[in-house]
Amino acid sequence: MCHTIKFGGDGLKILIDADGCPVVDLTVETAKDFGLECVIFFDTSHVFENDYARTVMVSKGTDSVDFALVNEIGKNDIAVTQDYGLAAMCLAKGALPINQDGRVYTEKNIGSLLEMRHVSKKIRRAGGRTKGPKKREPYQSENFAKSLRNLIELQLRKEFLKNE
Repeated sequence: MCHTIKFGGDGLKILIDADGCPVVDLTVETAKDFGLECVIFFDTSHVFENDYARTVMVSKGTDSVDFALVNEIGKNDIAVTQDYGLAAMCLAKGALPINQDGRVYTEKNIGSLLEMRHVSKKIRRAGGRTKGPKKREPYQSENFAKSLRNLIELQLRKEFLKNE
């Protein structure tokens, strides 16, 4: 079972936007290694079962998973998502979003990422084409695992130093 490490009065959690996420199992295993609570969010078009993580199924709809995750995320929690809009909402709540390749979203990079998304959307609306994602390579999961572990360790160190 999950042992929540106390973090500023609440437990540090890892929340996963599981729709289209290739690192759900890897994230859950990492949470388990650290004894952290892990929550998987998905809509009714997917099915996730996990003995360790709590699962939250929401009705299918535009951004329904995003809003459910944002409603639960707390300051310093970690969100795994490839959605820039969701990452921006998580940052606004003081959380730490990371994508499936290990890139940590920050206040410094989220603006340009949202702008790129907007430009790509305009090109597609005008009938143009934009490049889709490349085939996932094993090194991407390795990078994600390292970045996630580093992010967790950083958060735990910060909390430890704060309580000394």
